[in-house]
Amino acid sequence: MATMPMVDLTTRLRAVLGEDGVIDDPAERRTYECDGLAQYKVTPALVVLPRTGAQVAETVRLCSEAGVPFVARGSGTGLSGGALPHADGVLIVTSRLRHIVEIDPENLRAVVQPGVVNLDVSKAAAPHGLYYAPDPSSQQICSVGGNLAENSGGAHCLKYGFTTNHVTGATWVTPQGETVELGGKAPDAPGYDLVGLVVGSEGTLGIATDITVRLTRSPEAVRTVLAGFATTDHAGAAVSAIIAAGIVPAAIEMMDALAIEAAEAAVACHYPEGAGAVLVVEVDGAAADVAQELSAVERHCREAGAGEIRVAADEAERALIWKGRKSAFAAVGRISPNYIVQDGVIPRTALPAVLQRIAALSTAGGVRVANVFHAGDGNLHPLVLFDATIEGQSEKAEEVSGAILDLCIEHGGSITGEHGVGADKAKYMPRMFSDDDLDTMGLLRCAFDPDSLSNPAKVFPTPRLCGEVPKVHDSTENLAGVF
Repeated sequence: MATMPMVDLTTRLRAVLGEDGVIDDPAERRTYECDGLAQYKVTPALVVLPRTGAQVAETVRLCSEAGVPFVARGSGTGLSGGALPHADGVLIVTSRLRHIVEIDPENLRAVVQPGVVNLDVSKAAAPHGLYYAPDPSSQQICSVGGNLAENSGGAHCLKYGFTTNHVTGATWVTPQGETVELGGKAPDAPGYDLVGLVVGSEGTLGIATDITVRLTRSPEAVRTVLAGFATTDHAGAAVSAIIAAGIVPAAIEMMDALAIEAAEAAVACHYPEGAGAVLVVEVDGAAADVAQELSAVERHCREAGAGEIRVAADEAERALIWKGRKSAFAAVGRISPNYIVQDGVIPRTALPAVLQRIAALSTAGGVRVANVFHAGDGNLHPLVLFDATIEGQSEKAEEVSGAILDLCIEHGGSITGEHGVGADKAKYMPRMFSDDDLDTMGLLRCAFDPDSLSNPAKVFPTPRLCGEVPKVHDSTENLAGVF
């Protein structure tokens, strides 16, 4: 495909988006050079800020005609380099599409644009006794479009599931710039589950411009427990006991001593002094059920050796408990000039063994590791701390980070639980998937994007252009009408 000169494409995009919708100044473009994963930086050739879904579609259509790659970006809070720009491409920033189109309490649905901030959906639904359940730690700033792209999770995904469990429809712009409707308000649309396909596709299959999400009724009662333990092993034993008892809390979060130290320095959350680990356990539902579950949670924590147990007396205390946990990633900046946020999954039963191996990797590598994770579903978030000004520390941190992912695979887990693959983990995909697996994924991607323009160089370990995948054109030539 012939590529149109960027200056000509810029002129055409200005005609569609206006002067304030196109950024070509080099200094201004650099402000978009990375997402929340600051280790990788690329300055985009052009940045555009559409205000409507129609403008997004026209932008993609023009890029497709010009043979120019494009990358979608929401709030830029992603932690896998999923929104890393393409040096020769267009960065499509959806932050201006921040309109809540509809709150539909009768059908327990909301329709929102991709730039809407996650927490704002719950705020809009609150007068109806409803909320939006997926709650990434960055929910005060992350956008729903980005959550859809990465299939984001959060503290409460143990009970309520990930983004994919709460998206029922989307207005979708294909990599050719066509606008199609996937799913809708119905619980389960007939035919292929195209909504399930695009959620978590990390921008490689197109861009959502309207998103229909499921709203959840606010529970009658919510109780939050903070428990301090001498070690992560003791805290892990409490987690296992709670789950084994048949209790499914809304959330079970764990932080180790180093993560607690960072949170205290940042937000003064007043976690138990001297604790080697803390658990934040939240139960919700009918008041009678919550009372029974709360009692059981406290008992299991005591039996596992908890030195201090606090139950939030009101919403203010509950917010302070959660403030420590939800500030953990950013808080690490108080105790380390640089750090890598990792994201892997292991079976809950492997927690003690894996944490011990992570400690050994930390010691051998000469870098500290703070552990913060969704203990209930085994989603680890080790933060590998280092000082980039010290020669060799960046490389050591990368080695330890990769070794942690190998640990997850070794124990039957995954290289990502909720942050996505993006640019950061693409090189680890062959450790988890065979060449046949990756080629099959490539077939699907090529059915949507045969020119490989939509967020290229993400997810897959090497460029898998559609012409290089065996028989891809023969097997996908009739899929253009799949919508």
